[in-house]
Amino acid sequence: MNARHDRYSTILMTVAAAVVLTLLPLPPILDLMRPYWVALVIIYWGLETQDHITLGLAFSIGILLDLLTASLLGLHALSLVIIVYLVTRFRARLRFFPPWQQALSVLALLVNDRIILLWIISLRGEPLPSLEFWLPPIIGTALWPWLFLLLDRVRGIMRYRAAR
Repeated sequence: MNARHDRYSTILMTVAAAVVLTLLPLPPILDLMRPYWVALVIIYWGLETQDHITLGLAFSIGILLDLLTASLLGLHALSLVIIVYLVTRFRARLRFFPPWQQALSVLALLVNDRIILLWIISLRGEPLPSLEFWLPPIIGTALWPWLFLLLDRVRGIMRYRAAR
């Protein structure tokens, strides 16, 4: 197998793990704090691999996530496309930030996602959510350095296996 195929399989494997973490049933109190795992993984791969995470891939993953979570069709697709666009647009800057600044950038991306979700909620005429609505971006930001290290390790292992 070639290295490009191995890279895509690694990306899809980690995205699949993020989807499983998203679908994992949790108690109601913990469900309110569930980070947007798929977005975090997509942000990582968007920063670390150039031209592998495209808007079409983000849209496809988002539609799949919409179908699996039974949410409004296109909701996750829209948010992931916007996240991928912003990551690819500012990749050169974001990639070389120190970890704490990179975590703040991830917070900005996740808050932007919540603002889009809030906009869609208001368009549908639903009542505005409570303050717990803003917990997942904070939790995702706190988990970012650890997730970054884990995915970096996975990428290194897969690269090592491909080289052998």
